[in-house]
Amino acid sequence: MFDSPLSASAYEILGVAPDVDDDALRKAYRLRLRQSHPDTGGDAALFVQVQRAWDLVGSTDARAAYDRGHGFGTQVAEPQWSGWHAQPAPADTRPRARTHGQPGGWRRERYLGLIREWVGRGVEIDDPYDPALVRSAPHAVRRLLADALAEEETARIVADLGMGYTVWHDVDASGRRGTSDDKLDHVVLGPSGLYGVLSEDFGSPVRLRRGELIGDGVADTPIAELIARMRVIARAAGVRFSGAIVVLPDDDVVMAIEEVGKVRGIPVVVAGRGALSTVLRRGITGARSIGGNEVFDVRTRLQQTVRFV
Repeated sequence: MFDSPLSASAYEILGVAPDVDDDALRKAYRLRLRQSHPDTGGDAALFVQVQRAWDLVGSTDARAAYDRGHGFGTQVAEPQWSGWHAQPAPADTRPRARTHGQPGGWRRERYLGLIREWVGRGVEIDDPYDPALVRSAPHAVRRLLADALAEEETARIVADLGMGYTVWHDVDASGRRGTSDDKLDHVVLGPSGLYGVLSEDFGSPVRLRRGELIGDGVADTPIAELIARMRVIARAAGVRFSGAIVVLPDDDVVMAIEEVGKVRGIPVVVAGRGALSTVLRRGITGARSIGGNEVFDVRTRLQQTVRFV
């Protein structure tokens, strides 16, 4: 909540400008609390959001921390010589997953180009990730940044799975179609299998109907498109995927782990970010696990085939 380019900010939930004084902020909070209280016919979900917003900006210290840290530019992945990693090297020495490619990089580049184009040629932008600027941009522009952040968050989670896993980010899945935005967000290989992973942030809750995601922010057919891109990689590398995983913000899913069943012959799971590690460690019902020499063979085939967008 409040941490996505597609979501309302704490100030927007309270119905005030970010530079409002403390007294006006307090009055707005009390008004919104009365308006949204379920006992007076208000919306229970909004009532919770109002309280959460006040927790974030209701005190001087909390408000200063929120204003100082509520940008979208601090999560950019940092490059390492052996490949792009989901985050800078940690202080501890725990083994990390092998990672290749730049998570969220393609969409970040697209976002930076479009935000500057939207502001206007010749206009200098001090911070392209400033929350006020981001939230004033068109939905399509904000969506690019939201998805980049989602991909970076997934990369951080997967990197912590350990040395038994290998991950490729921003994989070119255009095949013969040659469409520049046909990419597979993540390919994850581990003891439980080989998975194609889609990281999304639609900015609102989603649900499933007939094997596909639906919701106010959902366009097209994300699960069908994910499987189509997986098939491009599978044909090119001569490998078989065990399953497909769609990762969404925890607040936007009905259940932490929802097994969809097979879609076009591929087992599919929709998971909240907090449950992604569990899914990748235990696998998906009906998915084919990979072990022994096959892991080495699949990794080699992918290393020789994968190209990045």
